[in-house]
This record gives sequence, C-alpha cells and structure tokens, in this order.
Amino acid sequence: MAYQFARIGLYSRSGKAGRTTDYIFDEVSRVPSASVHVTSPKPPEVVYGIDADAVRALHDEQAAAAKTPRTDKNGKTTLKAIRKDQNTLAGLIFSHPVTMDEYRTSADVRRDVADWERRSIAWLRERHGDRLVSVIRHTDESHPHLHAYLLPDDMEMRAGLLHPGYPAKNAVLAAGPLPGEDKKAMGKRADRAYVAGMRRWLDDYHEKVAIPAGLTRLGAGKRRLTRAQWHAEKAQAAALKQAVERAAVVEAKGRAYIDRTKRNAAAIRADAAKTKASADRLKGFGGSVRAVLDGARESSLRESVRQEYAAEIAAAKAAAEKARATAGRERNSRREFEKKAADASYAFRQQRQRLLAAQQEIRVLSRALAAALDEPAAIPTPEGMTL
Repeated sequence: MAYQFARIGLYSRSGKAGRTTDYIFDEVSRVPSASVHVTSPKPPEVVYGIDADAVRALHDEQAAAAKTPRTDKNGKTTLKAIRKDQNTLAGLIFSHPVTMDEYRTSADVRRDVADWERRSIAWLRERHGDRLVSVIRHTDESHPHLHAYLLPDDMEMRAGLLHPGYPAKNAVLAAGPLPGEDKKAMGKRADRAYVAGMRRWLDDYHEKVAIPAGLTRLGAGKRRLTRAQWHAEKAQAAALKQAVERAAVVEAKGRAYIDRTKRNAAAIRADAAKTKASADRLKGFGGSVRAVLDGARESSLRESVRQEYAAEIAAAKAAAEKARATAGRERNSRREFEKKAADASYAFRQQRQRLLAAQQEIRVLSRALAAALDEPAAIPTPEGMTL
C-alpha cells in the first residue's frame, strides 16, 4: 500500500450495530472488550489535544446539555433534550502505508510519518478549528495510524454537519425534486451529491497532505492497474514528494533571506543615524569632516569602515589637541604648532579620500539592498546630496 487512507464516521450514544460513542472511546483506549482485533494492544499516544477519557467526558457532558427545538400541535416551540440516536461525534482515521517494522527500524521512515502526522493535524485544524479536540496515535496494528475526534459546537450537537457528504446530500433532499423528477431520481441525485462531497474532501486531503507525503490518491486495485503501471505511479508520487520538499526548502531560504535583509536594513539605518550624529559633532574640526556613512548590507564591511573611521579620527583629534596644548604652553613656538596643525589637516584629507572610496562601495551595496527590499536607494553623500 502506497496510497492515502482517510475515513470519517458519525456516532451516537445509542449507536448502530453496537458501535456507540462509548464503544468508539473504548476501542481507541484499548479496552480489551473493544480491542479483540489487536493481537498485542499498546497504550495509545496523544499527539494533539486531550486523551480519550477526557474526550469521552467532554462529549457526554455536551450531549447531556444539548437541546433541540420541538413544536407541538398547538404551534408552541420548546427546547427538548436531543435523542440518543442522534449523531454527536465525528471520528476520523488516517493510516500511513509503511509497515510497523519499517517504522521501528528506519529513522527516515519515522521522520516521514511524523511529517505526515503534522500535515494531517494542520489539515484538520484548517477545516474544523477548535472542533478538533483530540488526535491519538496507534502503533500496535499493521500500519501507524491516527484517530481524530470532532465535537460539534452548535446547540443541537449535530455531528452530521461536520461530515463532507451528508450536508450535500441533505441539501438536495431539502430542495425537493426538479421539474419532472420523481422521488427515486431525486434520491439518486442526492446520492451523487454525497459522493461528490466525499470526493472533494478526499481530493483536498490528497493535495495538502498526501502529495507532500508521496502518497497516491487511489490504489492499484480500484483502477485495475498492472504491476508496472502501479510501480510507475508510485515512483511518480515519490518524485512529486521530493519536488514539494525542494520547493519548501527554497521557500524557507527565500523567507530567511528576506528576513535577514530586513534586519540588516534596520541595522544599517540605525548605524547611519549614529554615524551622522558623530559627523555632526565633528563639523568644523579642521574644516574637513562632513561625511555621513549610510550602512552596507554586509555587516563585516560596515563594522570595519566604522572602526577605521573612529580610530583615525581619534588619532587626528589627539594630534590636534596636543598641538593646541603645545601652542598654549609655548607661545614662542607658533611655527611648530602650525606645522603640527598642517599635519593634522593632511591626516584629515587622507581620511576623507579613504571615506570617499568606502562611500562608493557602500552606494553599490545599498542599491543592491534597495532592489532586494523593493525600495529606492537613498545614500547621503559627504556633500549632503542624496543619490
């Protein structure tokens, strides 16, 4: 078996052929009287929501409180307790095609089954929201499989509304026969609506869960496929699974790149603001420093430029301060002071040339960053112009 298996059933407290809600809860809990089909029962494993005993208690409490409107012969409507034969629980079974021996011996198989489980639960959550109260795993039969339980949230606790086939069928019956249509023909049309609803349900599961898991929609027997045809279809399903996995990896990398780019852009803007503030504080010192560094996409370049800038500016400031101090102490040595001041000014000019070269590199990187973010590049130049 390498095809999907998904089934949904409806259950009431009185049940049909003994399959009551109590029996369903006993079977999933591995109560011996309800588990005679299992050779060596193992405790069930809760993978989502609450355990079977808690589902039973919640179901029974809600079913006891559920009400349905009843109108008497005088036209008076009152709320009555629902009948015990009304379906109040929807139970689903999903089975994976690997054998339990494969599951136990292969880490890769266990990883694939875990991914299938996550997708199945996400699919149920998408369709049913909080009405999904529990998903339980069994590993004591031929294949790993899940039991899921849905509780209706309407006043009458109508589980039939959660079924993909019955609402479609009941809509046809409620609308009545078409012109010239007898009851038998209407019944057949209602049955076709039921089948169409179930097919849409299974197709949706196949698209969102089975395809990424590498499972086919139907098995070979139902379509009378030859062995060669069946193996070819299984190979095609496996290839499609790999394609979906690769697409997911590419998407994840793309999202990570976008997130990383946005974080870098925020850091770049913050650094640009800090650098501008530093440059503003240095305006007029030596009459040369007016550069404002906008950030670069690569943090290593941004950091190295900032460190070089800070180190040389600090050195220049120290040289100038020393020159001023010398001039104050030795007024007769003005020529020496002017020489040192000239040296400091030369250092500033050299620094300016280095900053202009760094600014050109930053403009190139910033345009690439702006293109990634789909934003216009705005790079302040040392002269205060925006490119």
